Amino acid sequence: MNSQHEFVLRTVEERDIHFIRLWFTDILGALKSVVISPSELESAFEEGVGFDGSSVEGLTRISESDTIALPDPSTFQILPFDKDDPQLQSARMFCDIVQPDGQASLVDPRQILRRQVAEAAADGFTVKASPEIEFFLVKEIKDSGKLKPTDNGGYFDQASQNTAPRFRSYAMLALEEMGIATEMSHHETAPGQQEIDLRHADLLTMADHIMTFRFVIKRVATEQGIRATFMPKPFQEYSGNGMHTHLSLFEGEVNAFHDPDDEFALSATAKQFIAGILEHSHEMSAVVNQWTNSYKRLIFGNEAPGSATWGVSNRSALVRVPTYRLSKPESRRVEIRSVDALMNPYLGYSAILAAGLKGIREGYELGDPAEDDVQQLTRRERRAMGYRDLPSSLDQALRIFERSEFMAEVLGEHVFEFFLRSKWDEWHQYQEQITAVELRNNLDF
Repeated sequence: MNSQHEFVLRTVEERDIHFIRLWFTDILGALKSVVISPSELESAFEEGVGFDGSSVEGLTRISESDTIALPDPSTFQILPFDKDDPQLQSARMFCDIVQPDGQASLVDPRQILRRQVAEAAADGFTVKASPEIEFFLVKEIKDSGKLKPTDNGGYFDQASQNTAPRFRSYAMLALEEMGIATEMSHHETAPGQQEIDLRHADLLTMADHIMTFRFVIKRVATEQGIRATFMPKPFQEYSGNGMHTHLSLFEGEVNAFHDPDDEFALSATAKQFIAGILEHSHEMSAVVNQWTNSYKRLIFGNEAPGSATWGVSNRSALVRVPTYRLSKPESRRVEIRSVDALMNPYLGYSAILAAGLKGIREGYELGDPAEDDVQQLTRRERRAMGYRDLPSSLDQALRIFERSEFMAEVLGEHVFEFFLRSKWDEWHQYQEQITAVELRNNLDF
């Protein structure tokens, strides 16, 4: 029992917490929860909480079903809900999934990211991340099942009705109560679309923050009688939900991406990191854009990259180098713009970090930055300029993914195989459906 364990036990008693929610995710990024009473907490710290891992997507086979959730006391936070009913006061902790012998599970998404963070540390780097998370606030039209945005606002609009600004205020307060620091919030380009940016944190902590963020946003929306969705593209006529992520590597207190003598204040390390992401972008597309709906955002959404390019202040590129405060070393970073808001942050960030580190280790060379609006170029123009188009469907992404030794190494054999099977099932279900477009075009032809 260490000081973190003792702090949690003492806080639970002093704050009269009645329920402890132990959180973890499955391979696809769905949040799972086991609830224990405070009396079981000390035992959970020492021995973990056993559960049937074969019942959770991809965790174990039926013959290896005994699985243990080991709570991480550093993630303890009291949930900022049910304050009007003290009997329902709850706290949560993220868990590491371990085997009965105490060994870390190779199929726990959180452990996969922890492994990549350790790889970065072995190379002398710590990783900082800051995502810009987009989502829609919607109302469900009774009897039709259709969704309608809660407002008609646009980019940075100050809404004339209270729903959007009040919602963001409540959400930011709830996030801050859970130790998740926010930088800013605003209305995005589409009606009902919001964005909240999180202050940078180490990569594993940020993945935990993103899972908490989704839970908090949906809970706050429900309390206000509306609905929040992180679906990559819920509306045909509007832009989709991205999760542009700013990344930087630090060597101690020094930003390894900063070079004051470079035109863009970008170090050789940063350029190799970008080159690694571009080189492996097609292989990891199935993970950072894991849904059939993800590709509708990439193809038909505004400011969503369709090609493996990088650019300086270029919002049509996959990797953008922001030029704010070039002379400020700690601000030097790269922005990954292909990521959508429903990515499993543990697996997606594992792939992105591994690709960047591979670029550094093997000295990948970075080509010239894209200066055009890549989205406005024709396919022939893009090919002539050396830009490789990203997969345009989950089908294409999976065909590249299944041949990738790089992704198999990053995820591990079990996760790689399960993810592939699960996503092929999703694609085949998508293909089986008969759409309104098909009926309209073919029914009476």
